[in-house]
Amino acid sequence: MPQRQAVVVGAGIGGLTAAVALLRRGWRVTVCERAPELPATGAGIGLAPNALRALAAIGSDAAHAAGSAVPAAMGVRRADGRWLTRATTAELAARYGTPPIAVPRPALTAALAAELPPQAVRFGTAVTAVDDPEGRPTVRTDGGPDLPADLVVAADGIHSPLRRAHFPGHPGLHYLGERAWRALVDAPDLRIPAMSETWGRGGRFGITPLSDGRYYLYATTPAPAGTRSADPGAELRRRFGAWHDPIPDLLDRVERLDPGAVLQNDLYDLAAPLPRLHHGRIAWLGDAAHAMAPNLGQGGCQAVEDAVVLAHLLPAGDTAEGPDTTPAALAAYTAARRDRTDAVRVRARRVGRLGALRSPLAGAARDLAVRATPTRLALRGMDDLFNGFRLPG
Repeated sequence: MPQRQAVVVGAGIGGLTAAVALLRRGWRVTVCERAPELPATGAGIGLAPNALRALAAIGSDAAHAAGSAVPAAMGVRRADGRWLTRATTAELAARYGTPPIAVPRPALTAALAAELPPQAVRFGTAVTAVDDPEGRPTVRTDGGPDLPADLVVAADGIHSPLRRAHFPGHPGLHYLGERAWRALVDAPDLRIPAMSETWGRGGRFGITPLSDGRYYLYATTPAPAGTRSADPGAELRRRFGAWHDPIPDLLDRVERLDPGAVLQNDLYDLAAPLPRLHHGRIAWLGDAAHAMAPNLGQGGCQAVEDAVVLAHLLPAGDTAEGPDTTPAALAAYTAARRDRTDAVRVRARRVGRLGALRSPLAGAARDLAVRATPTRLALRGMDDLFNGFRLPG
């Protein structure tokens, strides 16, 4: 029986989730990834209850196969260590059915790729263009064969060439005025139970425990775009070495890493929402569709939601001789996802501005307001994120 063919551009979390979800719907899937292999190093990712529900909806166990860790609590601290707000795992599980988990990002992408057939992911394959003149897309690759498709999923990241090509009038990315460092460090002796983010004057430092004794660390500080440090460990020590324990001990581990193991990135989000999340038979998802600041931990989670909703709305792939409802499904995908993801994008930008306050007076007022908010009210403010995943129809 003929199958519908999907080509997914990009083997990040969103692209691989889309590939798995489409495979479950009976589609034949090819993933084109410009890198020669999946990354073996990098950062961690928190998967909130909404993303876990989305993965469960397609029968994926990738999150747990990646070695998930359940922090004992999560919250926000001041630079002196005082907690501004904190919720326990029990409170989160009682409200949302499951608490957030944390996994190494490379392990999650590897676990998702393992759910695909052999050779489904074509590494070292850069997509140069997608032609869609008559409703039958053709994916052009650099030095490789053209790939005809019934659907193209553009999961080609924050700088998405496909977004620029098919939405040339869109303003593109907006620089958030901060740079970020991210690293994975081994520190099983520290036994840090909680996932936390610490706010200081203009800077933030995040700690996420993983299941293998490592910790995912991230830090942000205001900086001109393009700023880089030749010695990121020393730079982080200079900026955050006087902050509360266990940050100094963790920075000891960072300074032992090869400098290339510490990722340095400028932070961007999308300057404005796309007019729609599809064009012809191309659908955008994740950072390619709605790049957002990392301040809510929802970038990857929304990409997972995108992928699962997209596959759910599309016709079954193993009934290619029946009516082709793909164009209507893509319009429904835009209707289901555009407003939700843009609301998260705007909210993440606002939260980032709060965390990056540099004025002592403004920072003190912010801290007072956060401390005065009861945990139950703080959690209520997350309901639309953590309980917001729904399959349409």
